[in-house]
Amino acid sequence: MAKKPTWVIDKERGKRAAAAETIWLFGLHAVRDALANPDRQVLRLVTLLNAQGKLSEAIAARGIEPEIADPRKFPVPLDEGSVHQGAAVEVKPLDWGDWRALARGDGAARSVVVMLDRVSDPHNVGAILRSAEVFGATAVIAPARHSAPETGALAKTASGALERMPYARVGNLGDAMEALKADGFWMVGLAEEGAAPIDEVARHHRESHIALVLGAEGPGLRERTRGLCDELAKVPFARDFGSLNVSNAAAVALYALTNS
Repeated sequence: MAKKPTWVIDKERGKRAAAAETIWLFGLHAVRDALANPDRQVLRLVTLLNAQGKLSEAIAARGIEPEIADPRKFPVPLDEGSVHQGAAVEVKPLDWGDWRALARGDGAARSVVVMLDRVSDPHNVGAILRSAEVFGATAVIAPARHSAPETGALAKTASGALERMPYARVGNLGDAMEALKADGFWMVGLAEEGAAPIDEVARHHRESHIALVLGAEGPGLRERTRGLCDELAKVPFARDFGSLNVSNAAAVALYALTNS
């Protein structure tokens, strides 16, 4: 019997690892929204007695039996300092399906999508998901590597948005940008050295499909990512010195792009 090539073995191993992967979401909002999401595969629910009462409707609707934990020892593998509020749920990562269809918004007249270039802080990504949901973006797209995965910290910061706002992971962000450009998206990179204010860009492209491209704090947009942008925009500041973290900048830009 012929031996399988190494790349085939690695691919199969990766698929098995992905199938076995589970994550713990924690906090009342994140747990409640995970239980309410029919697309979320829930494996285990652990609560304190008080939290069980607060989640009673969601637990009953889901038809799951919680494990009632001792408040002196919460039996869930959470990072030190995580505020679980007495509730945690073990789940499978969400499968959002065709990311290009998600970005297009199922044929919507105008779509705004967020693309993240190696934004790895889960709190920033969670806040961006929350803003994307509030301002009506169709999806948030990030590379599968070097970006924040689904975690409890991300879900808690997103305050439920992780269950409703598509967070699609792609193999290569530059290739994804090229695919969306072919689908008619105008690529707007956000950078301090941008030539035009984001509200001006929004007015000029109020009828266009827009991809808002954001880089990690510090490094910013990588060379290829920057080169694939159709233009760079900036958030103008009232004073000579000023800066916003990436999640705040995303909220300002999304407001401008969806309210032009």
